[in-house]
Amino acid sequence: MTYNACVDLLDRNLPSRRDKLAYIDDCGTYTYGELAERVYRFSNVLKGLGLSMETRVLLCLQDGIDFPVAALGAMRAGMVPVMVSTLLRPAEFDFMLRDSRAQVLVVSERLLSSFTSVLESQPFLREVIVSGTPVDGCQSMSALMAQTGRECTPAPTVADDACLWQYSSGSTGNPKGTVHLHGSLARVAQAYGGDVLGLTANDLTFSAAKLFFGYGFGNGLIFPLAVGATSVLMAERPTPEAVFARLLAYRPSVFYGVPTLYSGMLASSGSSRPQDLGLRLCVSAGEALPPHIGEQWRQRFGADILDGLGSTEMLHIFVSNRPGSVRYGTIGSPVPGYQLRLLGDDGMPVARGDVGELHVKGPTSAAGYWNNRPKTQATFLGEWTRTGDRCRQDDDGRFIYCGRSDDMLKVSGIYVSPFEVESVLGCHPAVREVAVVGHADAAGLVKPKAFVVLAAGYEPTAAMAEELKSHARGEMAPHKYPRWIEFLTELPKTATGKIQRFRLRQI
Repeated sequence: MTYNACVDLLDRNLPSRRDKLAYIDDCGTYTYGELAERVYRFSNVLKGLGLSMETRVLLCLQDGIDFPVAALGAMRAGMVPVMVSTLLRPAEFDFMLRDSRAQVLVVSERLLSSFTSVLESQPFLREVIVSGTPVDGCQSMSALMAQTGRECTPAPTVADDACLWQYSSGSTGNPKGTVHLHGSLARVAQAYGGDVLGLTANDLTFSAAKLFFGYGFGNGLIFPLAVGATSVLMAERPTPEAVFARLLAYRPSVFYGVPTLYSGMLASSGSSRPQDLGLRLCVSAGEALPPHIGEQWRQRFGADILDGLGSTEMLHIFVSNRPGSVRYGTIGSPVPGYQLRLLGDDGMPVARGDVGELHVKGPTSAAGYWNNRPKTQATFLGEWTRTGDRCRQDDDGRFIYCGRSDDMLKVSGIYVSPFEVESVLGCHPAVREVAVVGHADAAGLVKPKAFVVLAAGYEPTAAMAEELKSHARGEMAPHKYPRWIEFLTELPKTATGKIQRFRLRQI
């Protein structure tokens, strides 16, 4: 039986929502009818290039209408959009073009310069299509679309066909091309967008997490299109000022962010009145949300933040808090349709309250990693997927995030979660941001070391460091408190806002 994710997400909105707004971006507004025409035209562009089904199309696009048009257009043609971060270096783009064997690159005009040094040496690339003004050797996306027809028959894909790729980075080695299927998009839309968030066509959503990021792709494309909602897209970097500007201008009912952004917004001088924003609920992922940030956000803006955990391998969030049932400091319970288990180092289930490696089973697991059989076999264990995260369950069965497996510290023979230490330090009024890693003492034994960004009005003195150590000792077991406190002006982060702990370990 044929099934195409683009048809499911887009076409079924047309009979009743053709004139309803689908997207608002920095350049204008677009109804579902206008979105569909653009998608059909771009799909025809790709087919007109003589490309066949399953051809990879690498997308390096800023958030704007051309991103969903390119992604959905490729899906409709049975081709596979490969979505990559807009903040990578030329060498990383070179690897992904070669690894994916993409025959087409669709790139924003502002990002084209990051590719110029590697384009001529590509063995598989046939066409470069630019969103914006092209340069010699490239083609204009808008000009190509203007030359094609307004109708497009979808490719005869099935639910188990490859639909899209996302690259999953690791602490070592090259990123891995993670292959997702057409059927997974509808499944995650129902499980998380529907069953957890309760999104409807009346919602207006805004995701600060970008579309190239799996979290942002669900937030800004899968979920709103699945219910016929409207979504705001923002091309620029999600600073607190830029985000507040959209929250005030459009008053979205649902907002998606990451812990770093929520912390920055709380520290900014943006609007503090809930009625100015009109938020129904907020969502956080990417890293665990420190409890004090969630509590301060709720007090200031009148909306809870639903903290959850997802992964590139599972497409989106699979364990989450729920509206009306938020417990800060936990990542909640499994999303409907997913099962979780915690295993010890011996591969056996751990006792309630003990830390174990998190495995997940659910309907959106990736088909595997492209051309990487060893990593595929190590991660995808039949129906179960290893996440690389460590968690424990509280007495009520809610999951508590303890960190990545390679971030856990063993101090005095006992596992210590960096996130637990960070949560305690983060409650001190002087701390704006904090990250904890392992550091060897004079005897070569690993102890916690904290890197702290201070809040406005506090000075990075030795006395402050001792005050923070004393605070931590008073709130946790003696072996867990940080033996060293180092002050930074900012923490190193990835493009998606995750703390780069490997860089802190080198300091």
